[in-house]
Amino acid sequence: MVTGSQPNPCRNPIGDHLLLRAFKNKVDYCRIHGYDVFYNNVLLHPRMKSYWAKLPVVKAAMLAHPEAEWIWWVDSDALITDMEYKLPLDRYNYKGHNLVVHGWSKMIYEEKSWTSLNAGVFLIRNCQWSMDFIDVWANMGPISPDYKKWGVIQRSVFKDKLFPESDDQSALIYLLFKDRRLTDKIYLEGEYYFEGYWVEIVPTYANITEKYTAMEREDGTLRRRHAEKVSEQYAAFREPHLKDAGNGRWSWRRPFITHFTGCQPCSGDHNQIYAGESCWSGMVKALNFADNQVLRKYGFMHPDLLDSNTVTETPFDYPDEGPW
Repeated sequence: MVTGSQPNPCRNPIGDHLLLRAFKNKVDYCRIHGYDVFYNNVLLHPRMKSYWAKLPVVKAAMLAHPEAEWIWWVDSDALITDMEYKLPLDRYNYKGHNLVVHGWSKMIYEEKSWTSLNAGVFLIRNCQWSMDFIDVWANMGPISPDYKKWGVIQRSVFKDKLFPESDDQSALIYLLFKDRRLTDKIYLEGEYYFEGYWVEIVPTYANITEKYTAMEREDGTLRRRHAEKVSEQYAAFREPHLKDAGNGRWSWRRPFITHFTGCQPCSGDHNQIYAGESCWSGMVKALNFADNQVLRKYGFMHPDLLDSNTVTETPFDYPDEGPW
């Protein structure tokens, strides 16, 4: 996993705290599943700033770790909220895909929308095709002499694009739009929350928690306190109970990644369609929702997702209420 943030302190008074907790969230997940994690907070190319900064970092990580078959970029504002779930890499290996993003073909080719995919979370195979593709992708960014022109072109195709500058997401969509053969190598993952929009996800946490608690009351195996190292096995034990849960929107399965797009926790310059408080309280809920899944292994949990300071001890057979 590769992630990162800006070199300077956050302008938002709580921004550095939120970023620290967001990184802890990713470290917890990587520890549970045996993944390496690299956090970068420097610009590796002086002109590739903001959303473009990830591409030089990802390419550098590919070169520094030739032993890694996949590099998984996760934005700093994307939080893992199903700590048991393991990336289904066999699905992407089956047909030899080299890049995986959350997106929908219809929205690219028919609706021509700049939100048809999200470039804030992606898997990229560590191979020569990917190296070459990153160069093509990056050449629609600030390093290109045609940078301003690319922004105009993107807005001419994607009428819902709100700002004039060429951005990494619109650039990737444009490349797919102009050459549909790229879908032979780029997998548009729309079957589960590879990353999901926080506004539709955060209100579901309470119902999901109730469903999972009821599941554990019924199944003593799931209630058993267990080591972190066997979390994937317990995910397999849980799966039969989730056969009717669905995936993605309107599902009661834990969302894999809750992405706080538009919130800008570091700068605080959130999209004006959201209240800042809804962004920050939503992030706290997501962090504690995920943290509860980790703390349960240690015998504790947050009883209130908005209260990060308070934890309560859980008995070994929680949530069974006895008598024992």
